[in-house]
Amino acid sequence: MTRVLGPPTELTDLEVLRLVRAAWDDTATGVEHLAVGFGAHHWRVDGPAGPSLFATYDRFGTRHTVDSLTSAYAGAIRLADAGLEFVLAPLRTRSGGVLVPVAQGALSCTPWVDAAVVGEGTVDDADVAVANIADLARLHAADPPAGLPGWAPVVEPDTGDRLAGLVANPWTTGPYGERARRAVAGRLPAIATWARRYLALAEAAADRRWVVTHGETHTRNQLMTRDGIRFVDWESLKLAPRERDLATLVQAGYGARVDADPEMVELFDLEWRLAEIVAYAHWFAAPHTGTDDDRIAYDGLLDELDRGPWWPPASDPR
Repeated sequence: MTRVLGPPTELTDLEVLRLVRAAWDDTATGVEHLAVGFGAHHWRVDGPAGPSLFATYDRFGTRHTVDSLTSAYAGAIRLADAGLEFVLAPLRTRSGGVLVPVAQGALSCTPWVDAAVVGEGTVDDADVAVANIADLARLHAADPPAGLPGWAPVVEPDTGDRLAGLVANPWTTGPYGERARRAVAGRLPAIATWARRYLALAEAAADRRWVVTHGETHTRNQLMTRDGIRFVDWESLKLAPRERDLATLVQAGYGARVDADPEMVELFDLEWRLAEIVAYAHWFAAPHTGTDDDRIAYDGLLDELDRGPWWPPASDPR
């Protein structure tokens, strides 16, 4: 989903600070909303000695429930406790939980790490690729944490029909409404084809080996620390075919190196594409004002409608 730039309207900095003090760190001195992330909101939490925590606000809805987020974050903690040092997991609250309900969702906190993100999505460094291959192999070989849910298709069989109904009338909802509607309407046959193929591949996935998967391993979810790469954003932790985590490596030309199954790579390529198109379509069918978020979302919609597939990969760069 598109980058979040502005703070949420339903949650103030003061409320975030109050919740952090009550649940995680009573010495916190302040918070600052950060224009980073994709779909969630984040704050830097400062303490007496400087930044101490990274707070995240996730809204509940089609992607998350309190149960799904709790199982994912608790699972990440168990993986880190089991020795997977590249898992930068959330912190438990004083009461032992991982979430504090607030507004339309919940707040969580992870330790603050002074590090830069590894990249902007794809792997463009051979050393990073080697580290990713090794870390993901360890993740996929890990014993599944108790209570970890399994992946399930997120695209409905009638997705094409629903979108056709959505674009049937003008979107006089904001500056991008009609442009977005026409773009989606022009690709309805392709969307219907992608959805049929996706559902067929989802059935085939039941016969593959399922492992622990992060779900969104692009390089924006990786931090380069002095001790190596740390993976963040464990909200999508699930059991699934291992290709759910291999898109970034496949796109960079390492598909053969990780022995990626072409059909499963195609499955998760289609899942990302279709889920993004549906989300963006509903975004612009609703009132919007032309913010930076809207502009980035519109560009994201066009990219998903027009881009090529992840598979087959480019030749191995090494």
